[in-house]
Amino acid sequence: MTDLPKSHHIKHSHHGDDRVVLSYEDRFLRRKVLTTASGMKFLVDLEHVTSLGQGDAFALEDGRLIEVIPAEEPLLEITGGAHELMRLAWHIGNRHMPAQIEEARILIQRDHVIRDMLDKLGATLREVDEPFTPEGGAYGHGRTHSHAH
Repeated sequence: MTDLPKSHHIKHSHHGDDRVVLSYEDRFLRRKVLTTASGMKFLVDLEHVTSLGQGDAFALEDGRLIEVIPAEEPLLEITGGAHELMRLAWHIGNRHMPAQIEEARILIQRDHVIRDMLDKLGATLREVDEPFTPEGGAYGHGRTHSHAH
């Protein structure tokens, strides 16, 4: 691993010389070898575990930037009226589920238990495959942890 290009820093709101497509879970890392879209391997070696989002880029030691692109993932789309979505968002948050909250819908990772709960609450549900960029954690400190950690 010592011969690989290395990144010790993240730049925010940058385009890259290359890109790496990562799932939501894979965008939470400290040290890992990644492969870019062009096939180049590089070592990420950050000081702390970091949550990466759209527009972030790994800054390689040689000055190149590797842009982070959220991968398409199997998600559950929840739609309905504004009042209904607020109520459903409360139930999702009460279960500590990462959620991408938009004006007319909520996206969550597919989970059969949560799907069953939302169905019983009268939610309109649809399976989709899209990039997942949920809200950050409380107090502005990045993402929250699921119960699977």
